[in-house]
Amino acid sequence: FGIHALLVVAVTLSPVIATAQSENDVSGEDVYPPLWDLAPENLLDFPVKDNKIVISAWNYQDRLGVYKSLLNASAKYFGAFGPQNSGNILWGLPLQHGWQYHTGRLADHSGGTSCGYENGEFLCQSVRSWWSCMNYYLAIIPFLGAVEAGLFGQLPYEIEILPPKERKDDFCYSVKDCWSRMPKLMDDWKAFFEYLLSTEHTAVSSASFSSFKLDDALGLMWKAHTASIAYALPKFQDRLKYLSDPEASFGVDWANGVDFIAATHFNTDLPTTNSFQVFLPQRMLVEGDVLPSISDFSPEQNNVLVSLRILHKGNKLTGGLLLKLWQQAMSTEEGRKMGRKLIENLTSS
Repeated sequence: FGIHALLVVAVTLSPVIATAQSENDVSGEDVYPPLWDLAPENLLDFPVKDNKIVISAWNYQDRLGVYKSLLNASAKYFGAFGPQNSGNILWGLPLQHGWQYHTGRLADHSGGTSCGYENGEFLCQSVRSWWSCMNYYLAIIPFLGAVEAGLFGQLPYEIEILPPKERKDDFCYSVKDCWSRMPKLMDDWKAFFEYLLSTEHTAVSSASFSSFKLDDALGLMWKAHTASIAYALPKFQDRLKYLSDPEASFGVDWANGVDFIAATHFNTDLPTTNSFQVFLPQRMLVEGDVLPSISDFSPEQNNVLVSLRILHKGNKLTGGLLLKLWQQAMSTEEGRKMGRKLIENLTSS
């Protein structure tokens, strides 16, 4: 049953990926998240107040700026993996966030405010949005872990993250605050960035800092990524009530599916992530959307939603055994290579 589900995922994704890879070009504007050019380039582009760099994490442009700062500061470590920083494995984070923004998933779905809507505060990210809250732990926590690791060097100011208007206790707002509340999570992200920084001193030449093993870097990044999701998932269960049943199910299915992708150390660089995002639903699911026959979704998008559902249900029914077996199969570099190939190329030939 479990292997069947994994094969369904692989068979479904392969032709989509093959098509998307031929269409994606790193130089094209549409490969970047919405409003990417308008986001702050680095930390000193954010406002400074009372000797603190102030970041509004509930503004889409500011959160995008956090990602842009991370990508720019880490670019030199990924120079060997693609032109124009396209080989940077941190691209998966802002691209996912851009998809969430583009599809309206960051807005207030409770109906209480105009946060996130075109006729209201369109750059606003709602604290009532399940997707926005989950993403906080894949944006602000990695960022503060990078600050603590020293990715940005010695900063002239402290970092202050502005809180939302409600539910403030669900989040942390500075390096010190986050370390005191979630040390393990911060440590996982710090470890990833420290690994990148450690290669700066062992690089063969000053022209390239890419002396690390990409598989090792991906392993550390995915460890931190899945830890963020595991920490946030139970915390934001109450936000699911603002979503339709199909959308809520999809969100949880997707969060659980990440564990299977993570086990393969899947490469989250710019072209690969863009290739994968074509199979994600390009609007929110609503009541009446019934899998696998949502009329305005492509067959591949319908099948992927079904496959994620099967994986989640199968893993739940087996008490997590399905994921453990998959992780065991992916425990060697050769196994992970096969896992990635299974997802990428099963039917591409």
